[in-house]
Amino acid sequence: MSQVLSRTRIQDVDALRGFALLGIVVVNITFAASGFPIHLAEDPAYQSWLDQAVHWMSSTFVDMKFYLLFSFLFGYSFQLQIEAAQRAGAAFKPRMLRRLAGLFAIGALHAIFLITGDILSVYALIGLILLAMRRVKERTALIVVVAIYAYLFVSLGSTALFLDTLAFLDPAGAVAAAQQTTANVGGSFGDIIGEHVAALPTYGLSLLTVQGPTTLAAFLLGLVAGRRRLLANLNGQEAVLRLIQLVGFVVGITGGMMYAAGGNGDTGSVLASVLTAPFLAAAYVATLLRIMHSDKGRDVRRVLAPAGQMALSNYLGQSVATMLIFTGIGFGLVGQVSPLQTMGIAVAIFAVQVVLSHVWMSRYGYGPVEGVLRAVTNATAPTWQRKTAG
Repeated sequence: MSQVLSRTRIQDVDALRGFALLGIVVVNITFAASGFPIHLAEDPAYQSWLDQAVHWMSSTFVDMKFYLLFSFLFGYSFQLQIEAAQRAGAAFKPRMLRRLAGLFAIGALHAIFLITGDILSVYALIGLILLAMRRVKERTALIVVVAIYAYLFVSLGSTALFLDTLAFLDPAGAVAAAQQTTANVGGSFGDIIGEHVAALPTYGLSLLTVQGPTTLAAFLLGLVAGRRRLLANLNGQEAVLRLIQLVGFVVGITGGMMYAAGGNGDTGSVLASVLTAPFLAAAYVATLLRIMHSDKGRDVRRVLAPAGQMALSNYLGQSVATMLIFTGIGFGLVGQVSPLQTMGIAVAIFAVQVVLSHVWMSRYGYGPVEGVLRAVTNATAPTWQRKTAG
């Protein structure tokens, strides 16, 4: 019985990670489908009420939320890896340094060749800080989290109060740049790589100002949760889950609506999203946990868990899929797909990945890329440990 419960609890984490993949592809596909989002410009070809409604829904419920969930689970798994290494008597630091180096290399290649922006290289860099803080007291970790959000409140808040960031935007110039980016993405492989490289400074600025600090905060929260096994001691009936849903949805959706109303461009709306996104992410987690532990929702865990087990492969696979669909080396649909169609394609990609994940994980112990990263971590030859019946 205890082994069954243990497998269920591990599948909870995998299922949450699988769910996060859906949000990740919904966000990332917008940057693959058009050159306008990277330049904070509105595509004049898609300005109908339906197009605006899709943008509003994404900004309110998806944008800036799911990378936090992914980051939290990274910190949670990081703590589990520490404890596993301790039980095995293995040296944790050298293994993790190799793992982070491998993750950074994969992320750098991903950002240059497959997609605009990348989270893996960010995880590798911020992971070095997490590695240095692995023995930090829980109270200290939480103080750092509060300090990070206090810093963001002051820095972004002061900018919003004293500087009209939208005044610095040149709408006509942004549209022209977006059109050129769209044309380049629909061009040769060299043009595509050029656009990816050109976007790195913009992405780096986001890393320094918002994404990096909030990623570290989510890492630390995951680390503390991992120590306390907060995702391992739940049955879905806890009152705290309902409280998290109530507070999280009210605060998170309010902040998301403010972000959507601001057009995603002004600093005030970004600040609203930064401060409230963790609440909505937490509400999603609480909701999914309650569903997965209900009599009617247990199949949700079974469906999502394999995708989460090979999340790294699926994350990269999403970029491969969007490249083949939108860029000039594939079907070249960049700039030709409406926001609603783009959302539908994202859901379809995720659905296919769920099916393929079940097929792969029924035969192997690790995802394709996970096997390579595991080999780098352990300094051994890659193996995927083919499963055998019985």
